[in-house]
Amino acid sequence: MKCEKLKKYADLAVKIGVNLQKQQILLINSPVECAEFTRLLVESAYETGASYVMVRWNDDLINKTYYTFATEEVISEIPNYVVEQFKYVVDRGAAVISISAPTPGLLKDVEPKKLQLASKTSHEHLGFYQKHLMANGSQWCVISYPTKAWAEKVFGGAESFERLLDAILAASRVTADNDPIVEWRNHIENLARHNQMLNEYNFKKLHFKNSLGTDLEVELVNGHIWAGGGEVSQKGIDYCPNIPTEETFTMPHKDRVNGKVVATKPLNYQGKLIEDFYLVFKDGKVVEYDAKSEKEALKSLLELDEGSSRLGEVALISYDSPISNTGILFYNTLFDENASCHLALGNAYAMNIKDGIKMKEEDLIEKGYNKSMTHVDFMFGSSDLEIIGITYAGEKVQIFKNGNFVF
Repeated sequence: MKCEKLKKYADLAVKIGVNLQKQQILLINSPVECAEFTRLLVESAYETGASYVMVRWNDDLINKTYYTFATEEVISEIPNYVVEQFKYVVDRGAAVISISAPTPGLLKDVEPKKLQLASKTSHEHLGFYQKHLMANGSQWCVISYPTKAWAEKVFGGAESFERLLDAILAASRVTADNDPIVEWRNHIENLARHNQMLNEYNFKKLHFKNSLGTDLEVELVNGHIWAGGGEVSQKGIDYCPNIPTEETFTMPHKDRVNGKVVATKPLNYQGKLIEDFYLVFKDGKVVEYDAKSEKEALKSLLELDEGSSRLGEVALISYDSPISNTGILFYNTLFDENASCHLALGNAYAMNIKDGIKMKEEDLIEKGYNKSMTHVDFMFGSSDLEIIGITYAGEKVQIFKNGNFVF
């Protein structure tokens, strides 16, 4: 039964996640611990008609050893053969499936400046690849699969791996007796209805408030577009970037965010768990912050570049949602962001503004687009969160009450 569900899950990632086309190349980014499931993805891809499937393996423990012993000089370079691999992916229009399976806290003893340098190096040498995906240059999808260390962090105990796998499959709408592909087509249609309603309102700004201390005004860029669920690549191919997903999201104006936001879930950033933190914004920029743990990691994120202390995304998810109702803290943004309203520090998505994909970068920035080498989601939704949308005519419309959509 478990094998059957995993086969369904692999098919879902290939056929709905990236909607792989006949004779298209597929790149799979996978932890070595997920090899068994990755083989199912490869099989599904070839059955669907892939011309070639590439697999790039990674290992968190090897990465930790690298960051511990490598010099800054070594970390500041990326071998040419790695860069050429990603150029091949972009030039050939390959689809990309990435398996997210973090090891929370693994890098807590690594020097923050080394991790910051690694981020800058990756952006400098491989930024073209991320830019290609964020502009819908080709289909991409992030999914998940358990690892032993991650499962023990979430559940603990002898059966933690199986419990986490069951939770992942349930959140991804994969059961023994359903057709997840049909389920996801219906789910994407439902999310599209939310997007349509928000786009019709064309709000100028949103006001967020709850009892935990969040009191934040976020102005949206003029011509913003609410998106979520399904996306369309530049070649006109429908796909779903995240499995699971419950969000509808858009672009805030990088210079027009003011007030305080209090996070409601920990943030696993570069292997360090930032807990109980808040941010204060003035004219779009974080001017004050604090955290109960890993404040230095938060500082490193905010100081990564000019855009990492500004917002690139605002996303709405009802508190009463399938992932939230599990009561599980996954320590994985893919899941935790879909259990709660969230904001993202860093780079914005060009697709979230009218004709953004066609615009030059300088024109996007002039309209309020935030440019950064990073994009990090953090959660702030709560059971009493209220959201008021203010239109350009000054009309106030309640969007959320008691943590949930009112429409």
